[in-house]
Amino acid sequence: MQSPLQRFFTSATHGYWILFVGLDCVALVLFLCSCSSIPPAQRVTPLGEKGALPPRFSIVFIIHGDGGYLYHDVRGHPYRADEETLAKAITVAQQNPQAEVFIFHERHRRHFLLFFPRRDGKFYYYRQGRLVAEESYWRDQGQSRFDPEVELYHRFRAEERPGLTRLFLYFGHEIPEFGGAGYDASYSKRTFTVDDLADGLKRITGDSTKFDLVVLSTCFNGTPHTIAELAPYGRYIIASPDNLHLSYFDLDPFEQLDVGLPDGDVSAFAKTFAGHAFDRLTEDKQTAVTVAVYDVDRVQGFLHSVDSVYDQALTTLKGQTPASIEHFDCAEDSAYILPGMSGGVDVFYRPPRFGRWKHKQSHSGWECWRRKEQHTVASQPLEPIQK
Repeated sequence: MQSPLQRFFTSATHGYWILFVGLDCVALVLFLCSCSSIPPAQRVTPLGEKGALPPRFSIVFIIHGDGGYLYHDVRGHPYRADEETLAKAITVAQQNPQAEVFIFHERHRRHFLLFFPRRDGKFYYYRQGRLVAEESYWRDQGQSRFDPEVELYHRFRAEERPGLTRLFLYFGHEIPEFGGAGYDASYSKRTFTVDDLADGLKRITGDSTKFDLVVLSTCFNGTPHTIAELAPYGRYIIASPDNLHLSYFDLDPFEQLDVGLPDGDVSAFAKTFAGHAFDRLTEDKQTAVTVAVYDVDRVQGFLHSVDSVYDQALTTLKGQTPASIEHFDCAEDSAYILPGMSGGVDVFYRPPRFGRWKHKQSHSGWECWRRKEQHTVASQPLEPIQK
């Protein structure tokens, strides 16, 4: 027969053992749940009311947040650029009752109990201004970069119909044109380049359709190579040939598209959006601000003319250290100054307030690469439209 003290210790030990086993079971369940690629969607509201009108607008946001997005404004206040953009994208979704909106937030990978990785992608789907579905997913479970996003897009998208205006926006760091390792802080060996983005757009749009507008809220992606790679999948492209410093393009014009884009004039809307973004950026930045709108059909001639020159430059620079190469306005190299360089490009430009480029009064809208010791400045005047 056990003494009261022995019975106490036996009971306590048994209780701790049950608690330990219970925690193990919970951890195991969480781990097993985390192993599936894309879980069933959490349906927040019904997909659509019977008899509801089909969407007039389809908007896709991809917001990269896996690395280096903390910044401080001119007053020293800290912000996470990706979280700020996510909040604005949700506002756009809520303010557009005639749209379907896909929001993909690519987040930094985190762990539960230090050992169990958590899903690092978050998906939101809005229709008629309401959140219809929300779910988390793995970002590294496919052969191609955007496999999970493409699968979710095709699972939820509305049926194609004439007159649907399709808009795509990417927010992140400069998308590399070669190399691309380390773009994701969570996947240091995984690469991401403009070619990967083009592949994602191709698989979203299919063979017979294009996005009416593609917006790259990134640094230095207003280049001949980037625009040429994305041209098959968009009618108009907005990009910056310069540095945005995580300020990003402001999304206010995307709210209430039934007012801002009532007649489907995407060309006019693209210029309005770019001008608005330019005005907002120049309010806070002392560095150069450049925003360009590319009419894809009209820039094709120039892109074909400089394709071999630009590709040769990229090939030459591959393997160089980042410290030994730099961006520059393509119009500073006579090899790129060809008839039609400014055709189909609307440029909004303001020079920096300080430094050696403060007296530069125009920008071609095209950004190129060179080794830092190369400074071939052209004498020909620039043609592009300046805003």
